[in-house]
Amino acid sequence: MAATNRRKIGPREHFGLLFAVVLLLSLWFVRHTAREPVSLSVTEHQNTEGQGGASEPNQTQSTRCDHSHRAFGERVAERQRMVDLQIRHREVKDPNVLKAMQVVPRHAFIPEAQQRYAYEDNPLPIGEGQTISQPYIVAFMTEALKLDPNAVVLEIGTGSGYQAAVCAEIARQVYTIEIVEPLAETAKARLKELGYSNVFVRAGDGYYGWPDKGPFDTIIGTAAADRVPPPLIEQLKPGGRMILPVTNEIGFQYLILITKDARGQLDRKEVMPVRFVPMTGQVQEPD
Repeated sequence: MAATNRRKIGPREHFGLLFAVVLLLSLWFVRHTAREPVSLSVTEHQNTEGQGGASEPNQTQSTRCDHSHRAFGERVAERQRMVDLQIRHREVKDPNVLKAMQVVPRHAFIPEAQQRYAYEDNPLPIGEGQTISQPYIVAFMTEALKLDPNAVVLEIGTGSGYQAAVCAEIARQVYTIEIVEPLAETAKARLKELGYSNVFVRAGDGYYGWPDKGPFDTIIGTAAADRVPPPLIEQLKPGGRMILPVTNEIGFQYLILITKDARGQLDRKEVMPVRFVPMTGQVQEPD
């Protein structure tokens, strides 16, 4: 039988073994009881701000479009030519506007029978007696708003949803109102399908604006009236900008740019002669 060396374990070794056991148990406890830090999802964060909550008509979350829909990859060269020849050539210079016009697939907002003309320099019919504006006019009006990534926009006259999509490429949120209910429903579905979760569509009379979501940084109107609806003036923030077509007393239409200073004083100027479909609803009633 082979001999072995044995010695007694002293107090220091006992303490060392006990310390090692306690350390291993502590590490096991931390590993198996740790939890991920609590964080709000995008939607939850918005609800805490009271802006664009789950009750919005077509909202899931307020993020910009990810451009994953196949339409964004179609007819890209045509859009580039449209931007180069129709828009940049006419002195629209804002790089955010130029990029938005190049990205948004205009053909996806036009009835199939008219889609071959999508990138021509013309307005086109979209049904219900309404039109989608000429690309240059869309770009010009968008540039006049001087949008930034935090802007909240009100649009009066959704139409096909194209102008709203262009604004949504730049701004944080776009609220848009359409008085023709079938157009509102079509635009709502189209914008949702394309991924514009930061655009919210409502069927109603744009004369009254969207007071529970105001005041707005910018307001854009895409139908002509003989006066600017007072509720829209009220819903424009100090420092805000509004552009919309107005018909003068002899029947000519002009784009009117209105700015509101920090004291609430208004500056108004005519910037371009245009031709838009008329605004309907309350605005047609006498003052």
